[in-house]
Amino acid sequence: MTWLAANWADVWDLSVRHLWLSVRPIVIGFLLAVPLGLAAWRYTWLRGGLLSVIGLLYTIPSLALFVLLPPVIGISVLADANLIIALSIYAVALMTRFAADAFASVDESVRRSAVAVGYSPWRRFWAVDLPLAGPALLAGLRVVTVSTVSLVTVGILVGIDSLGLLFTDGLQRGIMAEIATGIVMTVVIALVLDLLLALGGRLLMPWARRPPRRRRSGTSASAVASVGGAAGEGVR
Repeated sequence: MTWLAANWADVWDLSVRHLWLSVRPIVIGFLLAVPLGLAAWRYTWLRGGLLSVIGLLYTIPSLALFVLLPPVIGISVLADANLIIALSIYAVALMTRFAADAFASVDESVRRSAVAVGYSPWRRFWAVDLPLAGPALLAGLRVVTVSTVSLVTVGILVGIDSLGLLFTDGLQRGIMAEIATGIVMTVVIALVLDLLLALGGRLLMPWARRPPRRRRSGTSASAVASVGGAAGEGVR
């Protein structure tokens, strides 16, 4: 506690920077992965190849990716963009399969009911597919979030400051309190982001909290109307 009290300002600055470095690849990865996952679900001939290729991106060692990206895209190794692009690639690699499985989990009878009551493909996506796939998408996003917050620490190996600096500096100087502080603050950031996502999911998708028996009691058409109305309110 003595070390933490004496260095709290630096720890806070690194924590804020770590959070900012984490949020951007999470958002970018999610926005890119959802349409890719939708395409993988909709076009069965594309699904196997697309998911395999994207999934292989996650097997690239992070340190190698940090070193290879700068000369390819013309940025400095020390640039934040190097870390953000690399972690966005990992986020897409993880999230695309979650998205494909999420859209595949939507009951096909509900989709047919939406078409039967006159929903256009675009309206059906926003009012039926996306809301019903939402809980599964959120579950995937929470996994991506925790993974990304952890991976940000690796950026210190190429000189990009984050809470990872506490690991390397504490190791070099033999200060265990510094290393422990870095670990605890990384976990705290992951927990805070995960909690915010969980709360956001409860607010934006109230239908996901309905008891299963109650959801099964209605017809498919009434489910479409219910979810569509709720999603419409959320979109507005």
